[in-house]
Amino acid sequence: MATGRDTLVGNRDPQRGERRSGWEKMAGMADADEPTMPDSMALLLVAAGQLLSRRVEDELAALGLTLRHYGALGHLAHRPDMSYSDLARRAGITSQSMHATVRMLEQSGAVKRTLPGHGHAARLEVTDHGRRLLAAVGEAAVHLDQELFAHLTDEQRSGLRAGLLALAPPSRSPRSGPSEQSARDR
Repeated sequence: MATGRDTLVGNRDPQRGERRSGWEKMAGMADADEPTMPDSMALLLVAAGQLLSRRVEDELAALGLTLRHYGALGHLAHRPDMSYSDLARRAGITSQSMHATVRMLEQSGAVKRTLPGHGHAARLEVTDHGRRLLAAVGEAAVHLDQELFAHLTDEQRSGLRAGLLALAPPSRSPRSGPSEQSARDR
């Protein structure tokens, strides 16, 4: 079974004909006869993000969810008064796509729509089943963190976490970049 280190860094032996992955090439670990990718932290983050997204999606799929479903469920757990448009904006998708996402969550029993009356927007509430799904996602995330980052020291994990939070603080919307954030902070 592959460990987090095998998955993220790779313990392949070029002497036995085992080739380096694109991730490893970007990290400057290519074989002598292979060209390396530019030493770019941005490209390393993209590669790591793709790998981690696949792993997270696999864990979520086992629960019948996708990242989009999890995001909508998480937002609704904190703010059940959010509109479809607000949810869509946060996810960076269209309102129509968010309607389909919420419809799937309703069909699975994770979300319940209540109609407060004529002329008022529907309220989307996370059900007990939805809360159990969120708890299961939390457990899966802890498991993934332990598996993928076990080879890092506590200091390295803290440094990685601090660096990632500096790049993408939780308060920043997913579509705003550093220039937009600094403009708002002025």
